[in-house]
Amino acid sequence: MKVLGIITARGGSKEIPRKNIRLLAGKPLMQYTAEAALAAKRLTRVILTTDDIEIAEIGRRCGIEVPFLRPAKLARDDTPTLPVLQHSVRTLEKYGERFDAICLLQPTNPLRQAGDIDACVQLLFESQADCVLTVLPVPPEHNPHWVYLRDDRGYLRLSTGEETPIPRRQLLPTAFHREGSVYVTRRDVLMEGNSLYGSKVAGFLVEPSNSVNIDTMENWDQAERLLASREEPAL
Repeated sequence: MKVLGIITARGGSKEIPRKNIRLLAGKPLMQYTAEAALAAKRLTRVILTTDDIEIAEIGRRCGIEVPFLRPAKLARDDTPTLPVLQHSVRTLEKYGERFDAICLLQPTNPLRQAGDIDACVQLLFESQADCVLTVLPVPPEHNPHWVYLRDDRGYLRLSTGEETPIPRRQLLPTAFHREGSVYVTRRDVLMEGNSLYGSKVAGFLVEPSNSVNIDTMENWDQAERLLASREEPAL
């Protein structure tokens, strides 16, 4: 199975300006994703898609190919991820390079492990899934069987549609949420199916200690602490 790893890093970011190349524990944020992608054994090729010349240059210094610059219309605040990936695939296919699956790697998840990337690709290869994504367990208090939504009359309804909640934590089915560090999707699902997920999604459970998604400065500080703890010598 030929798998294309795509790192997405646009130039604009409002919450944390120039986030993708801002130094995190002494390295550009994007470098952590580049190192994990290059260390993964199941990615055939890894490229960076960006609209920003400086980000492209730093990506090259990190060892990532930047075969083209992304059009500005695909680098807006409200641009979905799907057309960005499709643009990369179409561009490479114009030059005769076709892949069986696409692996999305976002720089905002700097703690991902190369082994998690490989495990997701392996799970896609072994399963009939359209997509494999990394997940974390949902805490019991956030389980869909205990979560209420407000209806148009202002009344609370269980998100599952059930009349009454499951009474005991021990009876709750395990629920998961997207962790965000790795998505692997079959090429035809992405391109012909026009979907990042398809209809058959499998999840790969990651270690919480290897997970942080940087959207805010609070997330950034958390990542700094986690990286610092990894460097502390064992007693």
